[in-house]
Amino acid sequence: MDVSQYLEIFIEETKEHLQSLNEQILILEREPENADTINEIFRAAHSLKGMAGTMGYKRMQRLTHDMENVFSEVRNGKMKVSSELIDVLFKGLDALESYLSNIQSEANEGTEDYEDIIKSLNDILNAGLGKKPVEAVNVTVKTQELTGNATQADHGKMKFKTLKIEEHEKKAMVQAGRIGFNVIGLTIYIHEYCVLKGARAFMVNRSLEEMGEIIKLNPSAQDLEDEKYDYDYSAFIITKETPEKIISVASNVSEVKEVVADYIKLSEDDITTLSDTIKQEEEGSASQTVKETSSLKAGNTQPAKQQAAKPVANRSVRVDIDKLDVLMNLVSELIIAKNGLISISGTVDKLNDTTGYNEQIEYLERVTTNLHESVMKVRMVPIESVVNRFPRMIRDLSKKLDKNMELYMTGEETELDRTVIDEIGDPLMHLLRNAADHGLESNEDRAKAGKNPTGSIYLDAYQDGNNVVIEVRDDGHGINTVKVKAKAIEKGTLTPEQAENMTEKDIIDLLFKPSFSTAEQITDVSGRGVGLDVVKTKIEALGGEIEAKTKLGEGSNFIIRLPLTLAIIQSLMVVLGTEKYAIPLGSILTVEDVPHSDIKSVQGKEVMNLRGRVLPIIRLGNILDVKPLEESPESLIVVVVKKGERQAGLVVDQLIGQQEIVIKSIGKYIKNHKIISGATILGDGEVALILDVNTLV
Repeated sequence: MDVSQYLEIFIEETKEHLQSLNEQILILEREPENADTINEIFRAAHSLKGMAGTMGYKRMQRLTHDMENVFSEVRNGKMKVSSELIDVLFKGLDALESYLSNIQSEANEGTEDYEDIIKSLNDILNAGLGKKPVEAVNVTVKTQELTGNATQADHGKMKFKTLKIEEHEKKAMVQAGRIGFNVIGLTIYIHEYCVLKGARAFMVNRSLEEMGEIIKLNPSAQDLEDEKYDYDYSAFIITKETPEKIISVASNVSEVKEVVADYIKLSEDDITTLSDTIKQEEEGSASQTVKETSSLKAGNTQPAKQQAAKPVANRSVRVDIDKLDVLMNLVSELIIAKNGLISISGTVDKLNDTTGYNEQIEYLERVTTNLHESVMKVRMVPIESVVNRFPRMIRDLSKKLDKNMELYMTGEETELDRTVIDEIGDPLMHLLRNAADHGLESNEDRAKAGKNPTGSIYLDAYQDGNNVVIEVRDDGHGINTVKVKAKAIEKGTLTPEQAENMTEKDIIDLLFKPSFSTAEQITDVSGRGVGLDVVKTKIEALGGEIEAKTKLGEGSNFIIRLPLTLAIIQSLMVVLGTEKYAIPLGSILTVEDVPHSDIKSVQGKEVMNLRGRVLPIIRLGNILDVKPLEESPESLIVVVVKKGERQAGLVVDQLIGQQEIVIKSIGKYIKNHKIISGATILGDGEVALILDVNTLV
C-alpha cells in the first residue's frame, strides 16, 4: 500500500496531537487527578500510535504505544501520576517531535530508537504497578538438528512446543543460511497477571522485527492480537543476532516472565533437497528477467524509476466552510459581472450610453473588493498556532534556570496572514527566553525585593488598525541602562562622550545591535550575543517594527507591530520626477504642505517644526537619484512617516492618492537596496517600487 499520498495529512494531524499532548500534560502536572485530562492524553497517544503504524513508522509507533500503556494504567486507577512520569513524558514528546521533523525533511523517521525513554516509561510502569524492572534471562543455548517437526529442548520446568515447519518456511531457513544469517527459535512466557496480553505480544514481536524477520508464529499473529493464547507463544526469526541478544531484547518488554531461545537447523537431507529446488527456481527467474530485458531493448523503452518521496513543507491552511461559501458566492457574482460587461460590449448603442457600462464597472469593483477581503480572511490563521507551544517552553526553562515563573497569554485568537505566522515563531521564542533568563530575578532576589516569588511573563496579542501588536513583558528587574551603557563603552560600541548625550531609549536600542549581550556568562539559554538583533532583522523583514520599554525594578516590555498581511496593502502613491513610488499607508501619520521658509538646518541636516515637534527631512529624490523638477514649487509636499516613536518627513514632488496594491517580489536576480521592499504593477501596466519606511527612517 502506497501511503505517501497521506503524508501531508499525517504531518498536520500529528502536529495537532503533539500540541494537544503538550497542553494536556502541562494541565496534568498541575492537576494529577484530572480524569478528563488523563482520558484526553490516552486518546491522543492511541491516535498517534495508530497513525504511525499505518504509515509504517515503527519507532514512532513503539514509543507512543509505551506512552499509551502508562496512561492505560493511570486511567484504570492502578498507578498515580508522578513528577518523574511528567518529565519522561515531555522527553517522549520531544522525541516524537524529532521523528516528525525528520519525516518532514526526509520523508522517514530516522534511526534513533530512544531506548532510554522507553526503558524509563516501562520502569515507571512496573514501579507504579508494584513490580520489579524486568531483567534479561540468561539460558544455555544448544545447536540442534531438526527434521520436519522442530522440537526445542526443555528449559527448567517450562516446556517448548512442537512446531510443524511448512515447505516455504524451510526454504526461507535454507536461504538465510546461504547468506550467513541465523534462524533462532524462541518461546515467550507472559506473566499471568498481564491484563493486555495481546498488546504485550505485539510489543515483543515489534522488538523482534527490529532484530530480523519473523517467519513463523504459533499461535498466529491474528490469534495473538485477539488474545487467543495461554500466556506463552513461540516464534522463528531470521537474524544476524545471537539467541542471547534476542532473549535480552524480548525480555526488556514489561510483563514478560521469561524467554528461552536456541539456534534452529534443518537436517542435511532437507538442506540438500531444498538447495537444489531453490537453485532451479532462481535459474528460471533469471531466464525470465533476460526475456523482459530483451523486450525492453527492442521497444526502446526504459523502466520507470521509483521516485523518492519528497520532503513535505507545511503549506496548508485549514479553512472554515463558511468562509469558502462566501468565496463561492463572490465568484458567482464575479461571473455575473463579467457576463454583464460582455452583454454591453456586444451592443454599440449601449456603449454610447455609458450609464449601464459604469454601473457594471462599479458592480465589478464592489465584487472584487469583497472577493479580496474574503481571500484575505481565508489566508488568516489565529496566532494561537504559534504561541500554544510556549507554555511548555516556559515550564522547561523554569526547571533549567531554577526560577519559579508563569506564562500568561491573551489574544490567542488574533489572526495574522499565514506567511507572517510561519515566520514569527522564532522571534517570539527569543523574546520569551530573554524574559525568563535576563528579565526575571532569581527566587531569592524577588523575595528580597518584596515581590511574588513566582515571576510573571505576559504574551498579549491584539489588532490595532491594519496591524497586529504582540507584546512580550515581564515583572522582573527591568533593563539597567547604566549597565548597558558601560558594556557598550567596554565593547567599543560607544565612546564615553557619545554615551553622555544618549537618551534612555537610545541606550535600550543598543540591545538590538548585532553581537551585543549583557550576560555575564554564556549558557545554553542566552548570552551568545545572538537574539535581539536577529529578532529585529526578522520583524523588519516582515514589514514590522519592534521597540522596547522598561522601568527599573518593575520589568520590561517588548512591543512588536506587524502588518496583517504581506500580500496586499493600502498605500499612498507619490511621484518623484517622472517616477511613481508607493509608501505603505500604515507607516504614514499625515501629509503636510510646508513652505520652504519652514525648513531649517540643524548641525548640517534639514529639519522642520511640526506643531512643536522637530522632525528630520528626507529628500527622497536625492536618495533615489531622481532628477528634480525644472520648476521649483512654492512649498514642499512632505509625507510624515513613523517608525515606532520616531518620525520623519519624506519630501515628494506630487501626490497621486491612496491605492490598494499587490506586493510583488523584485526577484533574486536584482540586488535591490534595502529601502525598496518590493514592487507593484499599476492599472496601466507601469511598475512602481514600494519604499520601506523602516529602513528610510
